[in-house]
Amino acid sequence: MTTDWNAMTDADFRHEVRSFFQTEYPPELRHLPHRPTFAEVADWHRKLHARGWVAPAWPTEYGGMGLGAAKLLIFYEEQQRLGVTRGRDMGVQMVGPLIIRYGTQAQKDYWLPRILSCEDIWCQGYSEPGAGSDLASLRTRAVIDGDDFVITGQKIWTTMAHDSTHIFMLARTDPDAPKKQQGISFLLAPMDQPGVTVRTITTLAGETEFCEVFFDEARTPRANLVGELNRGWSMAKALLGFERIFIGAPNLAQNALGQLETLARGLGAFEDPTFRDRFATLALDVEDHAALYARFAEQLRRGQPLGADVSMLKIWVTECCQRITELMIEVAGQDGATLGPVGAGNAAVDVLASFYKARPTTIYGGSNEIQRNILARAVLDLPA
Repeated sequence: MTTDWNAMTDADFRHEVRSFFQTEYPPELRHLPHRPTFAEVADWHRKLHARGWVAPAWPTEYGGMGLGAAKLLIFYEEQQRLGVTRGRDMGVQMVGPLIIRYGTQAQKDYWLPRILSCEDIWCQGYSEPGAGSDLASLRTRAVIDGDDFVITGQKIWTTMAHDSTHIFMLARTDPDAPKKQQGISFLLAPMDQPGVTVRTITTLAGETEFCEVFFDEARTPRANLVGELNRGWSMAKALLGFERIFIGAPNLAQNALGQLETLARGLGAFEDPTFRDRFATLALDVEDHAALYARFAEQLRRGQPLGADVSMLKIWVTECCQRITELMIEVAGQDGATLGPVGAGNAAVDVLASFYKARPTTIYGGSNEIQRNILARAVLDLPA
């Protein structure tokens, strides 16, 4: 029997979620400073899967919890409060919702259960060396050969590609289309095959969560085309809407604020009235952002398309997160440049890792400069 979580009071639902996370989530995985591999979180994922909690926003008919916007925010807030990792969730957060909206029944029947179980682990093949924020300039080609597409090209900044079994990607299937946004298709492809090479990229923090992916006549069945041939751009924009609301979720700034509070209390920074004022300003920014996020989440839940104004979320949360981590460096003083956790009373906070993690947030998912251009043109109707 499927539980109607939305029928519960917010207080009861929060208690249910909090109790489960507190009891079942491993303490050693809380507030990880890096994005984990699937092997690190496999046991936790199995617990979520057994409980039916892998996809809180998916409709119940596809194996999700079917949470409305208010309950979804509570779910994410409680994850954040205990430092519950996102895990390997691109399948759940990105390609799954797109298959639900645009996929055939056969694609839904095949892919969605495998996403929930993490039998298939996904990465996103969008950005290329010459096509980042200007994504429509992509040059990766997919040519029809019998029952397959043959793929040639390169993707970059592909998160956790080295730990993925599949990639969802954009490829140019009609190079002669009159406009660059035309002639692009949305494909699903296996990673473990001849013609696919993955090379990790080491970040400033010494992590290797980003990758380059090279395709040299790799293949994927034509059945792995989602939506119509050469009509992938509109789907890509829909997926960017999913991505931008997810990237713009409040947990990024909420986590940073929680880390700052832990550090500040451990080091006695709250005794300084100037710090208290700065902390209060940041806390209000985080709360204001959460309220804005709730509005967009409810819009998405009602099945309404997200407009260009969703770009506000990404700008707000990423720049707020950067301001928070900059203050963390200040509070840590001479230890602010220390690699690894900094002692703060009975706790420890990895200040530098948090600072490093906040740096690229204003770039990925469409740089904040691009987001501002979107708002200027599509929302404020300013001249180009």
